[in-house]
Amino acid sequence: MILASGSPRRRELLSNLGVKFEVLVSGEDEDSPETNPQKLAGDLALLKARSVAKLHPDAVVIAADTVVACAGELLAKPADALENAAFIRTLAGKTHQVFTGVTVLSPSGTFSGVERTDVEFRPLTEQEIQFYARSGEGLDKAGGYGIQGVGMGLVARVNGDYSNIVGFPLALVMRLLRRAGVPVWDDLTGATDLQGATRA
Repeated sequence: MILASGSPRRRELLSNLGVKFEVLVSGEDEDSPETNPQKLAGDLALLKARSVAKLHPDAVVIAADTVVACAGELLAKPADALENAAFIRTLAGKTHQVFTGVTVLSPSGTFSGVERTDVEFRPLTEQEIQFYARSGEGLDKAGGYGIQGVGMGLVARVNGDYSNIVGFPLALVMRLLRRAGVPVWDDLTGATDLQGATRA
């Protein structure tokens, strides 16, 4: 099994499902003219999975892509602290949507889905916005923030799957893997070391 992502967060979450896998980053260009965030997330996940599956046709490949949208505007990964501050300013006091597309490609077929979670940011002062932007935490994340870190302090409430905001919706991932014939949470002998790095 291959995880087509270099994200340490996805690696950790997939490890927690008790499956053994290798990591191979697809390297696909994520630029797209698509403006529908749900379709974009699904399309990019499929693109990444297909790219890696071409090199390993007999493997089970899982790929994911996360897209953040607010009032119709797509917020990718900020280029620098200045753009990160602009992203957080856009999200402050509003509800935005996080979409993560997941594709599992296996010899038995292609299985895909997209998860949506609504996230409401609390109103933020300019000082708070600048503090978070300068932290650097959001620079490699869609939407410019990481809810699993300091960014949790930006959030007022979440409606939906929390792990989706991290970039890997576990309930959806489990369903797709099982449809592809991958046993999930079935190896009881590994239950004591699900947090261990040896599984990744």
